[in-house]
Amino acid sequence: MARRPCLLSAAGLAAALAVFPAAAAAQGGAPANSPAYELASLREDVRLLNQRVNDLSLRLEQLERSNSNLEAKASQTYVTLAQLNEAIAAAQRTTQEALREQKRETLQQVSVQLEKLAAETQAAINALAKGAATRPPVTPPSFSEEYPKEGVSYTVQRGDTLSSIAHKTGAKMQDIVNANKIVDPTRLQVGQTLFIPGGK
Repeated sequence: MARRPCLLSAAGLAAALAVFPAAAAAQGGAPANSPAYELASLREDVRLLNQRVNDLSLRLEQLERSNSNLEAKASQTYVTLAQLNEAIAAAQRTTQEALREQKRETLQQVSVQLEKLAAETQAAINALAKGAATRPPVTPPSFSEEYPKEGVSYTVQRGDTLSSIAHKTGAKMQDIVNANKIVDPTRLQVGQTLFIPGGK
């Protein structure tokens, strides 16, 4: 490198200047324009120059190391980004595969549940059909037309029963049932109007 000869030359020059006698300094000093004074000044300049060159050389080496470190970090960063992209792609593939597998399992479970529900529904239909076949036919109630055709109207009030209404009006309870075709005498509605055959 170019800086090595420069450092050697500066060091050699400093060594060469150091061999001159320093008699003038030992005798109490020398005139400013004397050769000894100029030589001492030159030697000091060379020493400072040598120190400056060394500082610059050290700084250059530090910069080179810093540059190498930056290049290494940049290379590692690129590798890390590539690895990160690959990891993301692998995670996406794994997630998609898991979703597909979960979808298949869900569809299979739904299919099993539908088959089970269909079987239970068919069994319930068969049971209803069997019960309807074995159940005796329901005979609708029959009402006689043999009751007095004359009478009065009565509005059912709260607490009324067919028996109490018959007692109030002096009519027969069966005549009231036949005339009004009452299927269930216990289900009288408040406000309902009844025809009371032979009632007063």
